[in-house]
Amino acid sequence: MLSRRHFLATAASLTASLAGGFATRVDAQGRKVLVATIPSSPSTLDPLNQSNHDAMAVSQLIYQNLLEVDVDGNLVPQLAVALPEISEDRLTYTFRLREGVRFHNGAPFTAADVKYSYDYMLDPANEALRRSYWTAIDSVEIVSDYEVRFHLSRPYRPLLSSMTKYMGIFPQGSREGAAEAFQTAPVGLGTGPAIFSEAQTGAYVELVRNPDYWGEAPDWDVVRFEIAGEANARLAALMSGTADVVGGPAARDFLRLTAEGGGYAGASKPALGAAMMLMHNCAKAPFDDRNFRLAVARAFDRAAIAERIYGGLLEETSVLVPTASPLHAPEAAARLSMDLDAARAALAASAYADAPAFELTYPTDAYLLDVRDTALYIQAAMAEVGITVTLKPLETGQMFGDIFGGNHQTVLWAVVGTTDPTFIMNALFVPGQSLNVGTGFSSEALTAAIEESFGASDDALAPILARAQEILADEAPAAFIGTPKAFNLWGPDVTEMPVNTGITLRLRDVKLAA
Repeated sequence: MLSRRHFLATAASLTASLAGGFATRVDAQGRKVLVATIPSSPSTLDPLNQSNHDAMAVSQLIYQNLLEVDVDGNLVPQLAVALPEISEDRLTYTFRLREGVRFHNGAPFTAADVKYSYDYMLDPANEALRRSYWTAIDSVEIVSDYEVRFHLSRPYRPLLSSMTKYMGIFPQGSREGAAEAFQTAPVGLGTGPAIFSEAQTGAYVELVRNPDYWGEAPDWDVVRFEIAGEANARLAALMSGTADVVGGPAARDFLRLTAEGGGYAGASKPALGAAMMLMHNCAKAPFDDRNFRLAVARAFDRAAIAERIYGGLLEETSVLVPTASPLHAPEAAARLSMDLDAARAALAASAYADAPAFELTYPTDAYLLDVRDTALYIQAAMAEVGITVTLKPLETGQMFGDIFGGNHQTVLWAVVGTTDPTFIMNALFVPGQSLNVGTGFSSEALTAAIEESFGASDDALAPILARAQEILADEAPAAFIGTPKAFNLWGPDVTEMPVNTGITLRLRDVKLAA
């Protein structure tokens, strides 16, 4: 949480540099400063172990990958010069790399750095948080200084989308004895448009423009991330002129300020690979009972949440795949739509019919979406069918501690992954995957369907994913609410701000007034 003293001190120092109301900030060294306020403090700046998308807004300015997803969701090259050449059997992927790229420490970027980075991540001893996403990689071969080849043990369709996230390319040999540097002060370790400058835990992270960046130079010299857990504090920073961009604004604030104008602007677009849900711990009572889970899934009105709380910034769906997607299975969705009689019948058939109750954990700071009003609505909706809900608000870092410790009953939150349509269901419901400890759920049929999808071509996915959605509708290991949109607010100094379909703030392309 941003302390009141630090907030006021920062506001005073930045306001002192304003001339005649709103004007582009210039610090004492004559540098143009972009200030973004985000809801939670990065627990680590290491891209291999980040669980928090606010942290990714920082690390994606420092580190880069072979590929990235642009703001519209298209897969594009980053440190590679083009998408890879893929063998006919889909077991080898060959990348040609950019020449002339240098790390922040001045070392040239080559294929040896790519191999080193992936070999480090794939080594189980290094405990990379999402190592399981890349275990289909059998080996990484250096073909030449600027060509690298990935050899797979089996066809793995999500490989390229996985390469855009939860990973980074860092200098050969940089990891040895440098765990603390990667976590808190990654100086000299990336190739991105910004270089780590300084940070204060729970208060701010500051980066400076990379003068030797290989791509288009940012329009700012310094980007400063101020941490403010309260939505009102982030909004106040924007309206006072001490912040330019708000991450995780409350939906009501976004809708009001974009409608009123007054120098404030914002935009939204559908988020790819995102879902808002009640994620149940199926290893703990009462969510170890399928009928209880079905009762919860059918006891609330998703349309009311989407329209009354989020003003259309959430698209309702009771299954994981968005309704707008050609892969959406409407028959599966219908089986979990709101039906109070069906909810009461399922509750009566459960093992917890006599005193139905559960504890609902949710983040107090806006992790992707502000869910506090939704938590209150869920509590009231469950009371209508006789279920008592106790609310358990936690700061995001504490919430992740509960999830990865398997200590919760259910969590209300928004999850976002890669653009691959199987990403979230794989992460949550397949044993050994990153979030499965938080769901405690497994299904041989679902795991088999997901594995089958990995070897399928894109045009063969629909029937496989329809089967997966049917299994999820039958077992209800989570109560899906909807697909959130990505939306941001910004102030008068910002002339251009691309909203990212991946929700993470993308600040390298922000343009500021002269």
